[in-house]
Amino acid sequence: MDKNDEILEKVYRLLSAYKNGLLGGEKMPEDENPHLPKDSCENYMYFTLPMALNYQRNSYVLWECAHRMYNDTEARAVFNSREVCSMSEEQLREHLVRYKVALQPNKQPLIWKKLCETIEHKLDGDIRNLFVWNDFSVRKIKTYIQQNKKDFPYLGGNKICNYWLHVMEQYTDVVFTDRENITVAPDTHVIQASQKLGLISETEAQASNVQLLLAQKWSDLLQGTELVPIDIHTPMWLWSHGKFKIKI
Repeated sequence: MDKNDEILEKVYRLLSAYKNGLLGGEKMPEDENPHLPKDSCENYMYFTLPMALNYQRNSYVLWECAHRMYNDTEARAVFNSREVCSMSEEQLREHLVRYKVALQPNKQPLIWKKLCETIEHKLDGDIRNLFVWNDFSVRKIKTYIQQNKKDFPYLGGNKICNYWLHVMEQYTDVVFTDRENITVAPDTHVIQASQKLGLISETEAQASNVQLLLAQKWSDLLQGTELVPIDIHTPMWLWSHGKFKIKI
């Protein structure tokens, strides 16, 4: 048995552990939400805007804060691109900072506002048009975002973009035509789990290009199987988050 076959065996054992509830994860960070109609624009916005602020912080806390902010009928306006575009920066900052959705009071409200301006002025006020106008193709959506990266601050980053598309798939009614193009979202936990599985070395895990390296390695490993890379994101994330207590 070659190295790739050994890693694949571990991947299937990890998936089995996940499906049997051995990795925990009864609640993922994004499960903290107001349970809006899955096909509604408001639901798409709820899972888009906070995602752009989801870096270098506890994801569970971020989504708890976002949910509390949504439950405030006045602050809820920040999830509406039209209202945000007509809102003063001070008012937007007040809502985002008060609920600790924004931890950087100068930078992060500007990210939120820029995304809303993009949605309002370039997507006719509806984030769902990003998917419709790109034929629900992950490849085309990613290309559009990369070609207009300044319009999608942080959401256009390799890690967050792939994870955002994964969340869209899980919590909205969107169905992508080529979901195999959602690569693993290589955050710290996924990198650590990939190293634990033997897919990358310790040196590779520390490399500056580890995100692109992992995306290619997972794509190559799963070629010819029934799995696509994003299928193993949550099991790996939970395995690492749980300090690898379950032996695979």
